[in-house]
Amino acid sequence: MEKLFDSELKVMEPLWEDGPQTAGALAKRLAQSVGWNRNTTYTVIKKLIDKGAVVRSDPGFLCTALVSREEVQRLETDSLITRLFGGSRTQFLSAFLSEKDLTPAEAQQLRDLIENWK
Repeated sequence: MEKLFDSELKVMEPLWEDGPQTAGALAKRLAQSVGWNRNTTYTVIKKLIDKGAVVRSDPGFLCTALVSREEVQRLETDSLITRLFGGSRTQFLSAFLSEKDLTPAEAQQLRDLIENWK
């Protein structure tokens, strides 16, 4: 799947959160939350359809997400690690942990994730 841009993610969020919605409902929601007009929302929906991230069905121009939030997160994470860390997950994690602003609870969650991964 192709990379989703920030504007496209703004359309995907309500689909992930609340499931299939009409283009009109998405346009109203994004007008309130982002300030977009109807044409902007419809243009972004069209781009998502072209990328295979959304399918449109009639009646009512019902939009349904074809990719999950988790799939997009994995693709974006892999892309970031490849671009900025030469594909090294170890370097990525080292850079992430170097910030040292993790709470003790977050640090324990990371330990648990690594332990359970084994």
